[in-house]
Amino acid sequence: MTTKPSKAPPLYPKTHLLAASGIAALLSLALLVFPSSDVEAKKTTLSLELESPSEQLTQDQDAAEAVQATNEATASPFAQIENNAEDTAASAQAEPAAEEKKDPGHHEVIVAKGDTLSTLFEKVGLPSTLVHEILANDKKAKQFARLQRGQKLEFELSPDGQLTSLHTKLSDLESITLTKNDKGYAFNRVITKPTVRSAYAHGVINSSLSQSAARAGLSHSLTMDMASVFGYDIDFAQDIRQGDEFDVIYEQKMVNGKSVGNGPILSARFTNRGKTYTAVRYTNKQGNSSYYTADGNSMRKAFIRTPVDFARISSRFSVGRKHPILNKIRAHKGVDYAAPRGTPIKAAGDGKVLLAGRRGGYGNTVIIQHGNTYRTLYGHMQGFAKGVKTGGSVKQGQVIGYIGTTGLSTGPHLHYEFQVNGVHVDPLGQKLPMADPIAKSERSRFLAQSQPLMARMDQEKATMLASSKR
Repeated sequence: MTTKPSKAPPLYPKTHLLAASGIAALLSLALLVFPSSDVEAKKTTLSLELESPSEQLTQDQDAAEAVQATNEATASPFAQIENNAEDTAASAQAEPAAEEKKDPGHHEVIVAKGDTLSTLFEKVGLPSTLVHEILANDKKAKQFARLQRGQKLEFELSPDGQLTSLHTKLSDLESITLTKNDKGYAFNRVITKPTVRSAYAHGVINSSLSQSAARAGLSHSLTMDMASVFGYDIDFAQDIRQGDEFDVIYEQKMVNGKSVGNGPILSARFTNRGKTYTAVRYTNKQGNSSYYTADGNSMRKAFIRTPVDFARISSRFSVGRKHPILNKIRAHKGVDYAAPRGTPIKAAGDGKVLLAGRRGGYGNTVIIQHGNTYRTLYGHMQGFAKGVKTGGSVKQGQVIGYIGTTGLSTGPHLHYEFQVNGVHVDPLGQKLPMADPIAKSERSRFLAQSQPLMARMDQEKATMLASSKR
């Protein structure tokens, strides 16, 4: 009995064949109607909706390959239109680069950890002995040996492999070059003079001053400057509250549209716990610069409120405090500021150093006499700042030492005392004496500078708030 062979099942559904044929026909028509350049210029994406469920994709793999083969035969798969558009753009960008032939004598190397000038010379094929010859040629050339990680050095070599020039940037504003001549190598320094413009920043404190200032675009140094300007009126260790805000106009140094550094704060406004303080930088006719309130009173007072920036008060002035180490009631005649070990400590005012050394339970201590009436003490220091010694003098805001744990101390902090006519007083509650205001002879000149600055802060803030509401 002869069995009639059964009909082989189709390799893929008829609907797929119809779809593939339709796609091929459409693409062929598209290529005829549109020039190839027009098709490639547009990135096209099509989404085909299959009739079969997702699991059928595995079973119909052969059919999918057949569709792909059919499409390739017509030279117009949609996927290729996408890729061609990208490839064409990439090749268009690559062609000019290919035409630009790099100078074979130009070499750039980046300083890595452990690199010396000798090793960098060897990397570009120069003998390390050449380094000594170059450095001995000009004393200024020794600056090339002071390398920083990440610094880029550019070498120019002649066709026979001789060094013709060496160049590097020391900063955004300064670069140095060595160029070979008949006598050896000539050293040249180029300093770019930046364009100085004024910039504005505004911030609202949500967590800390440093974080809010960073979000506003202020550098760490500008933030410290702002705290220093208002440090006579605001205790940044305990007075800062959520919702406090600030406005700052400062000098910004620009080179080719890029910020390369900042200058001083020109004007600022700080609202702390609902009270607003203003500051304007003014240089008098003698060339001395200082900060004054917008109406001409000096921001500078005889003493700053806290000798440690952004520290936490760990213990206040008290006559009945229990000593944490001696475990008995003992008057605490000062204020303790807790901060990381090594944090700088500043002199609260100008004065003469009566002591810079050890003093019993205070450990490393500095005592400063300010005129005939006031005296301040700084205890538990890790060490003293350079130049601070008994019998010397210090200026207000000068760093005199660093936070430590010397003496009877349970952790790194500064113990700060304030005396008036030999009597200990609470430095947090002491009213500070004022400095002299703007001289009458310069008041009109001062107001001509301060009023436009204050008006600009108002305008900048209003513009910023209006744009944020859009």
